[in-house]
Amino acid sequence: MSDTIIVHGIPGSPYVRKPLIVCEEKGAPYRLAPMAFGTGANKTPEYLARNPFGRLPTIEHGDFVLYEAQAIGRYIDRAFDSPSLTPSDPRQAARMDQVLNIVDWYVMPSISSAIGFNRVVKPKFGMPVDEEAIAGALPMARTCVTALEDILGAQPYLAGDAVSLADLFAYGHFEFLGQTPEGGDLLAGSPLLGWMERMAERPSMQNTTWERLAETAAA
Repeated sequence: MSDTIIVHGIPGSPYVRKPLIVCEEKGAPYRLAPMAFGTGANKTPEYLARNPFGRLPTIEHGDFVLYEAQAIGRYIDRAFDSPSLTPSDPRQAARMDQVLNIVDWYVMPSISSAIGFNRVVKPKFGMPVDEEAIAGALPMARTCVTALEDILGAQPYLAGDAVSLADLFAYGHFEFLGQTPEGGDLLAGSPLLGWMERMAERPSMQNTTWERLAETAAA
């Protein structure tokens, strides 16, 4: 089986970024198979044969095909050597799982799909901004920020003293939020800002920025 993990997805997507970050942290070889935004590439028969739901990302690892970001992240963590990105302590592991679910169920629709997509992504493609969607998402976005502040507490990372999948999966969404005026208000004075600074310093984050991935895709 080839060691290289092929990640199918659109550069800039926080969800496509997740397996790339995990590969970076694990030292796992990977290659992004870029898909162009707005072309329907995820609805072609070829792609639907890999993922019948047409969502991103999907990975190939040799003859093994896997979709759903959480499953992909856990697989890469298990398939490659240390450092482990899952805490050994049961309570810390449970906290990691909790954050992963918060990100999927609450952060993604409010912070990413509504605020980040409208403020960061749409302007890049000349698309109209939905101000009503942004305004409607603010209460849940505020709840997400407060909940993750409580979980972080005085710890350096969301599940304890070491980086876990919780941090790697949450950061991309908050990076988008930090680029918006709404994020400036929501994160003002927040302890999450220190966490974001620590995460932004990691090579895995620097190597998977939208700009870096777009350059790679264009090469």
